[in-house]
Amino acid sequence: MKVKRSNGEKVFAVFNYIILTFFMLICFYPVWYVIVASFSDSNLLMQHSGLLFKSLGFNVDAYRKVFKNPMILRGYANTLFILVVGVLLDIIMTSLGAYFLSRKNIMFKKPIMMLIMFTMFFSGGMIPFYLNLRDLHLTKTLWGLIIPFMISTYNMIILRTSFESLPDSLIEAAQIDGASHFKILAQIVLPLSKAILAVMVLYYGVGIWNAWFWASAIIRDRQQYPLQVILREILLQNDVGSMSAGVSVADQEAVGMTIKYATIVVATVPILCVYPFLQKYFTKGVMIGAVKE
Repeated sequence: MKVKRSNGEKVFAVFNYIILTFFMLICFYPVWYVIVASFSDSNLLMQHSGLLFKSLGFNVDAYRKVFKNPMILRGYANTLFILVVGVLLDIIMTSLGAYFLSRKNIMFKKPIMMLIMFTMFFSGGMIPFYLNLRDLHLTKTLWGLIIPFMISTYNMIILRTSFESLPDSLIEAAQIDGASHFKILAQIVLPLSKAILAVMVLYYGVGIWNAWFWASAIIRDRQQYPLQVILREILLQNDVGSMSAGVSVADQEAVGMTIKYATIVVATVPILCVYPFLQKYFTKGVMIGAVKE
C-alpha cells in the first residue's frame, strides 16, 4: 500500500533533492573540468579563464604524449603488481585476524584486542618504521610497499564484527562434522561475507592505488616507481619535458598543462571503472561490518 506523504514531507523532500544535487555538482565539477581540459587545445586553454564546461577545440595530443612516456606505462605495471598482490595478501591476513578475534572462548581475547587497538592510536613513528624496513631489507623493493601494510586495524575490526554476526550454529555444525578452522573460514565464513569483503577490497585497493609517500621514501630505482609517484613528479615538479619533445619553448607551458590533466585522467580511470561493480556491496557491507545484530 502506498503511503500518502504530507505537504511538509513533500517540501522537505524537494529541499533535500535540491541541496544534494547542489553538493553533487560541486563535487563533480572538478572532475569534469579535468576531463574537458585534458581534451582541450593547449593554447586555447591557456587563454581561458573562469568556468569550463566543454573542451576548447577537441584535441587528443596530450593523451598521445602521455602514453608515449615509458615511465607512465612502467608506473602502471608497478602499481598493478602492488595492487593485485597487495589486495590479495591484505584480504587473506585481515580475514585470518578477524576470524580469530571473532571466535568465542579465545584465551586472552580482550587483552589481545586492546593491544591491537592500541596500534590505531600510537605507533613507533616514521623514522623507526623506516629503520625497521631497512633492517628487514624491504627498502629498494616493491615488497616493501606490500608486506608492512598487509593488515589495517580498522578494516580488521569491521571484518571481525561482520564475522561475529554470522549464526554460531553454522560454525558449530561444521565443527561437529570435523571441519578445521581454516576450512570453516574458507568454505563457510568467507562465502557468507561477500558484501563486506567487497568493501575491504575497495578500501585496500583505493589506499594502495593512491599511496605515494612510502614509495617515494624507500624506492630509489625509477624503474620501480608506482604510478602515483610519477604523477606527483609531473604535477609538482613540472616534469613534462620528456612528453613535450619537439614543442617550442614558448608553447611548452601550454602543452604541459594539458599533459598534466591527461595524466590525472589516465591515473584515475581504473578506480572509476572498478567502483561501479563494487558499489552495490558497499552500503550493505559497511552496515554489516559496523553493526552487530
